[in-house]
Amino acid sequence: MKIAVCPGSFDPVTKGHLDIITRASRLFDRVIVLVVINAAKTPSFTAEERMQLICRVTEDLPNVEVQSYSGLLADYVRDVGAVAIVKGLRAVSDFEYEFQMALANKKLNPGADTLFLTTAAENMYLSSSIVKQIAQFGGDIADFVPAQIVEDVKRRLCP
Repeated sequence: MKIAVCPGSFDPVTKGHLDIITRASRLFDRVIVLVVINAAKTPSFTAEERMQLICRVTEDLPNVEVQSYSGLLADYVRDVGAVAIVKGLRAVSDFEYEFQMALANKKLNPGADTLFLTTAAENMYLSSSIVKQIAQFGGDIADFVPAQIVEDVKRRLCP
């Protein structure tokens, strides 16, 4: 069984995230969407809330599961027996950082490769940060997050 891990903060999960997760689910037998807990960040949603939101938007993907983790990604990938880390790229600006992370993860866990998927053109500009900013100013976020969670995000972030 080929297992992949899709890590991220998912604060909140966006249509861009869902695109990458869906495409990864077609490439691998099992996909673990990993909510990475970063102590240096103050998220808008708790790890548990982010996991619940992702579960709701991926419920039609039977080979996708959601977990959280606060340690080294390379260790987690090794512990679950994954062969790949799947990352989405929006623009060239994402590549430099993600490439450095891929090299570090390969050094720490030579058994796992990083697979980069370019996001769909309609999601190239999209990020959780942009969603949060639009929501905090009362803007319409329906085009940016999956329909199942629009109201949850608005309740948390809209004034």
